[in-house]
Amino acid sequence: MFGLATWLKLGAGAVAGALLAAGPLYLIGKHDGRQAERAEILTRSVEILRERNATDDEVSSFDDMALCRALGGVWMLADGTCQ
Repeated sequence: MFGLATWLKLGAGAVAGALLAAGPLYLIGKHDGRQAERAEILTRSVEILRERNATDDEVSSFDDMALCRALGGVWMLADGTCQ
């Protein structure tokens, strides 16, 4: 019915078709992976900025004595300096 040459041609055609389909699928997957990574990085950047803004607001409300203590110093009441 089918000779060996026919089966080899069918097999070669199947392999060629699979390789031809794999290229675009690989590129689509790579693109989607990059997009997901960019979205994750952007989300993390926004979280970091929100945390930084909260810290900035907190530190801005400190007076000299509170800032000295927050930095691990000792406020000297006698002369009003941080040691």
